[in-house]
Amino acid sequence: MRHLITHLNRIVERVLILAMVAIVAVVCWQVFSRFILRAPSSYTEELARFLLIWIGVLGASYAYRTKAHLGLDLFYQKMIPSLRRKCTFIIELCVLVTASSILVYGGCLLMMLSFELNQTSAALGINMGYIYIVLPLSGGLIVINCIENLVTCAQQKLSEDA
Repeated sequence: MRHLITHLNRIVERVLILAMVAIVAVVCWQVFSRFILRAPSSYTEELARFLLIWIGVLGASYAYRTKAHLGLDLFYQKMIPSLRRKCTFIIELCVLVTASSILVYGGCLLMMLSFELNQTSAALGINMGYIYIVLPLSGGLIVINCIENLVTCAQQKLSEDA
């Protein structure tokens, strides 16, 4: 199971790298077409915005996995190990509930509503459901990684109790 999660996170990492390369290329083309060709491209601004949404939301799940999110851990580091483990468990449960309710459930509702109403973007003409699909996708990744963290935390508790 851990091997599958590691492989999944490597795929996310590669998608993020590809999206970053794409947004740099799109923005460079936008600047080139606007200032050098004097004929601004009509789709680049919207494509850059959508890529930024995907990078931000999918990057949040990757940052959660690598523990790169900002946090104030002054009190956390001063806790005794048993209290720190309990605090970690509570935090992981809060993240699980938040990610599953807001990102997965709410994101699925938003995505399905966009598909149902056939909401399309102005310049690209693509269905906005394809843009919003990143919400439940990222939420699912956070939930998977959170469950792995909870299992690891429980295993550490059991090994210390033995």
